[in-house]
Amino acid sequence: MEDRIEELREKRERALKGGGQERIDAQHEKGKMTARERIDYFLDDGSFNEIDQLRTHRNHNFGMEEKQLPGDGVVTGYGEVDGRKTFVFAHDFTVFGGSLGEVLAEKITKVMDKAVEVGAPVVGLNDSAGARIQEGVQSLAGFAEIFRRNTEASGVVPQISAIMGPCAGGAVYSPALTDFTFMVKDTSHMFITGPDVIKTVTGEEVSFEELGGAVTHASTSGVAQFACESEEAALDDIRRLLSYLPPNNVEDPPRVEPWDDPERADETLNSVVPDEPRKPYDMRDVFEGVLDEGSFFEVHEGFAKNVLVGFARLDGHSVGVVANQPRVNAGTLDIEASEKASRFVRICDSFNVPIVTFVDVPGFLPGTDQEHDGIIRHGAKLLYAYSEATVPLLTVITRKAYGGAYDVMASKHLGADVNYAWPTAEIAVMGPQGAVNILYSDELAAAEDPEERRDELIEEYREEFANPYTAADRGFVDAVIEPPETRSRLVSDLEMLRSKRGSLPDKKHGNLPI
Repeated sequence: MEDRIEELREKRERALKGGGQERIDAQHEKGKMTARERIDYFLDDGSFNEIDQLRTHRNHNFGMEEKQLPGDGVVTGYGEVDGRKTFVFAHDFTVFGGSLGEVLAEKITKVMDKAVEVGAPVVGLNDSAGARIQEGVQSLAGFAEIFRRNTEASGVVPQISAIMGPCAGGAVYSPALTDFTFMVKDTSHMFITGPDVIKTVTGEEVSFEELGGAVTHASTSGVAQFACESEEAALDDIRRLLSYLPPNNVEDPPRVEPWDDPERADETLNSVVPDEPRKPYDMRDVFEGVLDEGSFFEVHEGFAKNVLVGFARLDGHSVGVVANQPRVNAGTLDIEASEKASRFVRICDSFNVPIVTFVDVPGFLPGTDQEHDGIIRHGAKLLYAYSEATVPLLTVITRKAYGGAYDVMASKHLGADVNYAWPTAEIAVMGPQGAVNILYSDELAAAEDPEERRDELIEEYREEFANPYTAADRGFVDAVIEPPETRSRLVSDLEMLRSKRGSLPDKKHGNLPI
């Protein structure tokens, strides 16, 4: 027995060394942690339980039979994050560059299957050279098995990807199928085809960072929701993100001990919205007066900045926040903003997170590029997302809510439960200037001073139509409230809606306008 125990200890010790000290040192020289260091940093101390530590590949071709290392390039298992069960896998770049082969894929799919079975989040720490060429089609089959698990787990348990090194070719699709993707500046890259292939095919020269770096994907492509300064920062942010989410789709998000007075009435909200209708302001200032202090955790900060999304708390309860941002393009909705907001709404709805929407939207962004690139189809995604959501929906109109954009932003007509308007709200088919130009075109043409008359008519239109009271009279907003009342109202409404049980007609699935 002692000999057997000693053999086991030797195998375990070998597995812990990965590809050896030289490769570990090379990983550190790149400013990167090893797979095990990442897991140890991420999970609660001493909570990690490893699965399949001693598995090795089954490939006997190309000299691979003599290169069998325990673990086969990925560390898998489960542990705890703030005391809550979480499954994790981390590519080990020191072993075959973390390349994916048949056994490596089996290890990953095993923890994904178990995460769904027990109802716990799964976090993938990606650092891989891609498919293991020596295993040929078996590696491609392994990718597809993972993709299928990603799809089946979607909306069942939270799936989070962290890109902490290269991620190329088919490997990029698993992170793209997960709910959130984190990248690390300077050390992580994602692309279908690398710079060399692009230069060969198109003649275009581009660096790794420009093509698929963290900043590129967090601000231009929208593939990544977070671009972090370091691996530690990424892992810290993932822990924070998980604190807002339930472990699965049948449980409610965790509530933390509240630290902010639910009845707090912030008088500064009375001056946030400028008197001048076209003057911008920062919607984050509204968040400070309404949400639990310091609780807003922004998602996709660098992408489609004309809309804000993120998680926050109201009296300790987790909520999702969607808001127009008047500081950027006046808060108009365009293709990217519609996609960003609709995906976030669907994630919140999948995991029982109530959604608070702050509205200041003059409409959809006009232009031939927007029309030709499908703003109709992409804008419909946001309509679809809100319309199918069954979680509590609470809406606050702070200023403009014009035209179809009024409908899109969680209006009562899409199923919002509670809709408020501030006295500064302007709810109308279109803005006063556009309406006056259409309604009074003949009168303006005949006027001695068209500009002076236009200004008079605009003011008359604004007073009569561009206000919240017509909508309140029809019940399209439940109340016109003073801004400092907003927090206490939402806290109370959220408690009232906690027992909401929404449902949709039985169907296999809807046909989202992709």
